[in-house]
Amino acid sequence: MSTSKADALGLIRVVPDFPSAGIIFKDVTPMLKNAQAFAYVVEEIASYSKNFDLVAGIEARGFILAAAVAGYAGKGFVPIRKSGKLPYLTHSETYGLEYGIDTLEIHQDAVLEGERVMLLDDVLATGGTLKAASKLIERCGGTIDCVAILLEISSLGGKAKFNKEFPNIQVHTVFPE
Repeated sequence: MSTSKADALGLIRVVPDFPSAGIIFKDVTPMLKNAQAFAYVVEEIASYSKNFDLVAGIEARGFILAAAVAGYAGKGFVPIRKSGKLPYLTHSETYGLEYGIDTLEIHQDAVLEGERVMLLDDVLATGGTLKAASKLIERCGGTIDCVAILLEISSLGGKAKFNKEFPNIQVHTVFPE
């Protein structure tokens, strides 16, 4: 049984006031639980480019998607984690998000000079997480081939903010809002 884009989108749950009052959280875990919807999303994202060497995923749900896309495409996976979670030498980048500030890290040797990376995250909101992750990949010496986002909350302007700083990187969204 195959799943359509609308079927997969319909599985994303809206959770009001999480993680704090006024935030509307888009919970993708019901979609990930559905094997057909998950396979649809992985194939869709993998189709965005054939020119990447690695898939980098941003903690935490971006890991799930990125690892699946990497496996499907026969590429390596690179985790971009919250501060203090990686055991080796890291690069760090602090950024703002819609409900505070945070820091992301990547192993210094995770991406080699000249490697092309598909950067993947689950939700694009204000763009802070995506910009921080992109800076980390570039600091390692990598080039961002493209960005893949599962769901975009366009009312927060994250794509425009990202494109202002990274105008030559194409951002693909499975479910634009």
